[in-house]
Amino acid sequence: MTTIKQADFVQSVADALQYMSYYHPIDFIEAMTVAYQREESPAAKDAIGQILTNSRMSAEGRRPVCQDTGIVVVFLRVGMDVRWDADLSLSEMVNEGVRQAYKNPDNVLRASVVDPPFGVRANTKDNTPAVIHTEIVTGNKVDVRLAAKGGGSENKAKFAVLNPSDSIVDWVVGTLRDLGAGWCPPGILGVGIGGTPEKALVLAKESLLDRIDIQMLYSKPSLDATEALRIELYEKINQLGIGAQGLGGVTTVLDVKIRQHATHAASLPVALIPNCAATRHLHFELNGEGPAEFQPPSLDAWPAVSWSPADDSRSVDLDSLDRAEVSQWRAGDRLLLTGCLLTGRDAAHKKLIDLLNNGEPLPDGVNFENRMIY
Repeated sequence: MTTIKQADFVQSVADALQYMSYYHPIDFIEAMTVAYQREESPAAKDAIGQILTNSRMSAEGRRPVCQDTGIVVVFLRVGMDVRWDADLSLSEMVNEGVRQAYKNPDNVLRASVVDPPFGVRANTKDNTPAVIHTEIVTGNKVDVRLAAKGGGSENKAKFAVLNPSDSIVDWVVGTLRDLGAGWCPPGILGVGIGGTPEKALVLAKESLLDRIDIQMLYSKPSLDATEALRIELYEKINQLGIGAQGLGGVTTVLDVKIRQHATHAASLPVALIPNCAATRHLHFELNGEGPAEFQPPSLDAWPAVSWSPADDSRSVDLDSLDRAEVSQWRAGDRLLLTGCLLTGRDAAHKKLIDLLNNGEPLPDGVNFENRMIY
């Protein structure tokens, strides 16, 4: 019988979420490096180079790889021979770990969770509650897989119940074509097949936590049906030409992951969930010997990508911007921005438009004179 202490579990969750906020998984860095090396489109290569540069800067400075630090998704496998030394429930312990991670004063992470999901949609201010999937398994350990899923890629999740005779490939490729670059590629595509509607979606999400290994399949002497499907989807999606950040090129997906479950003879549920270039997930186990420890990766894992702006880029000082300068910009120009850039989520934009349309003043301290808002 293994005893897991509440403090160890909570600390492990909190430390893991902090760690993965600024360290990309190394398999992602390796896959992006290959994509950078083989990319022929100048614009797409530039975009991949910027992602890799940003990733290394995040690792060096221990700051988030993306301003959207995600909603936390947890997959737990709890051994039947585990007992808990805890006052909180399992879900409460997870959420306490999330709370501590997102409110860490040394690296405060953006809280994006709102509750209730419609109507008031008030921010919970600590990114709780997490979405938790728990399975009781044999053994005396607790297996924890965490993801921090960004809203942009999450919003592009799709689901359909196909006829058993329909083509999974046609549906997935057609769906990705329609999504375009809205999910912030290049990234990983998770596909769930079978079960019931809700099971297919969970399978797709869970597959995104698997290691990137699509290139290894090409060296196998033979492939099973699932591996062959992964290869076919990988190649046909990348042939769409969407590319990094929608700028064209040869890499839209770094890997296609598939998980499946038995299903009803009359059904073929299929779900897809993309993971954007801010791929954040981590796997650890607890065996009663204290909290999990996470060793920083070597910076040697990042390629020597020296991104620099194009010679024809325009330097823009946002603090002295005026309409005359903006009128000179043309579609396709590359702008190097310095200074203060205002930002706002959807609700803020709507509120501002409503105030302007109603002839009401903007909130105190908000001034858009010669300013840009993202």
